[in-house]
Amino acid sequence: MQLLKRELLRHWRCRQDLINPLIFFVITVSLFPLALEPQGQLLARIGNGIIWVAALLAAMLSLESMYRDDYLDGTLELLLLQSGSPYQVVFAKIISHWLTSGLPLVLMSPLLAVMMQMESESAIALILTLLIGTPVLSLIGSVGMGLTVGLRQGGVLLSLLVLPLYIPILIFGAGAVSRASMGMDYSGQLALMGAFLVGSLSLVPFASVAAIKVSIR
Repeated sequence: MQLLKRELLRHWRCRQDLINPLIFFVITVSLFPLALEPQGQLLARIGNGIIWVAALLAAMLSLESMYRDDYLDGTLELLLLQSGSPYQVVFAKIISHWLTSGLPLVLMSPLLAVMMQMESESAIALILTLLIGTPVLSLIGSVGMGLTVGLRQGGVLLSLLVLPLYIPILIFGAGAVSRASMGMDYSGQLALMGAFLVGSLSLVPFASVAAIKVSIR
């Protein structure tokens, strides 16, 4: 709990790292109704994909704040050595990252769904998929950030490592919303996303610790 409080306080002190991904998310989605013809059916049909892609890119934009600052001042190595359990350190960082970057995207999604003229059933499916999918984005991003945290210009490499692993979540998340818009059952997509979440929770902390140790060495 103390580690989580520390991480949340650290994120709060660097509020620009919290605000920038959210602003990027809102602006990216808001530009599409301006660029396309203002037809409700068209926006409702493609809105789920637009919001999900924007959320994915916003999540990638916020990954730098997970380990970078603590690595540069040596705090990360000290925490891993003195905490007694490096997995608790990594898990606290992942949870705090989702609370400060993923959860705001989920809370903002209903407003953007209204902007894209999505129906209520589609908006509910969008919220559910983002609620399940954004923690997976933070978990997978933790491994990629751990591998590239020691590189001076690791942003491009981070994108190349993480983006292919994000694609299944994007497909199932957007697919579930599409099925909801057609009045079809989307519980299968939610179940698969839930399986991704459970699997990531089980494996990612160990992979993240190993990745960070490689970067520190």
